[in-house]
Amino acid sequence: MSADPKTRPKIDKIVTTERLLGTERRWRRFGQPVPAGMSVKGDGTPDYGVFGPGSVVWDVLLHPATIVFETVAQASLQLKYKPIVAGVRDTDPLYVKARAGTLTAFDSFERGQRNSGMHAPMWLGDTATASRMARHLHNIHQHVKGDIIDVSTPELGGYAASEPRDAMWAAITELHPILWMYENFAYHGDEGPRPLTDEQREQYVREMGAYLRLVGAEEREIPGSVAELDALYDRYEDLFGDSETMNIHPETGQDMHEAYAAATAKNWHPSQQLAVDVFKEVYDPFVEPILATFPERIQAKIGLDETRRAQAAQALKDAQETIRELQQPQNERRIMRMMWGPDGVALIDSARQLHQQVLADRTSAE
Repeated sequence: MSADPKTRPKIDKIVTTERLLGTERRWRRFGQPVPAGMSVKGDGTPDYGVFGPGSVVWDVLLHPATIVFETVAQASLQLKYKPIVAGVRDTDPLYVKARAGTLTAFDSFERGQRNSGMHAPMWLGDTATASRMARHLHNIHQHVKGDIIDVSTPELGGYAASEPRDAMWAAITELHPILWMYENFAYHGDEGPRPLTDEQREQYVREMGAYLRLVGAEEREIPGSVAELDALYDRYEDLFGDSETMNIHPETGQDMHEAYAAATAKNWHPSQQLAVDVFKEVYDPFVEPILATFPERIQAKIGLDETRRAQAAQALKDAQETIRELQQPQNERRIMRMMWGPDGVALIDSARQLHQQVLADRTSAE
């Protein structure tokens, strides 16, 4: 006998253009965020937040390529860090819905859509704004913990998203792949992508430290140089990579990808194609090219052999025309609004104005 219809969870299968785009409520927490530089510290100087104008991190974050490709860059490394995959598998609302059979394709889109816009207050807001969002994410992740990362390798132990190790790696796997992506995707007028200088990379890693402190990393583990960051990857090498059993829920034995596919197929409505099309534009085609941007030593850690590396390199080469087109102004603004939300757009615009002024002043002083 089927359950009483009155007690069945309501599944909203219909997607309209308005629902797809969303309002600021989809991203906003604790009221409208205050952009960096739009408040003052106790000593009366401008509060530029975690990074601020003139930083190398803002050089990277504010480039149109990052605005367009941040989600795929971040996910491509984060989903190779096993404790994050375990947390998604066991506690993420998407897979809770998948196991309950209520997940829709739009749910997945909305989850990805919120990602960039909910990081923007931490990266581009003043200190109070950044701190409030960091506390919020810390609090909602406190239940994301478990005793088993991978059922086939119990010696890996457990995970805890709000504890220092996994909070640190969540932050590193946000900002580090963005740097690699920028060096391979970011067009500069008529010039193609170009790597940062060695000193700029060192500065980027040093600047990351403020963000790692914000999310609760242990001070002794925060890298102060590229060499120290490389050593950190070596220290935690066993926690990176893929496994045939990573998707298996420890208690139910259910494969999360199978649950996801079954639920979305059951709850499909043609209007959901609107959401699928966004991911087909800004995510799916770039998963393989993004892997080519990873340094070879990181590619090896996540299990890419020589054949896979060559395939990824060719995919990156083949995608260049599309990569360049998507970061052109008319496409970037459209995607910015879709993936970063209204508050994110305001934070980006404000940060760009500040950053450009500081760079101009720096140039004129030389």
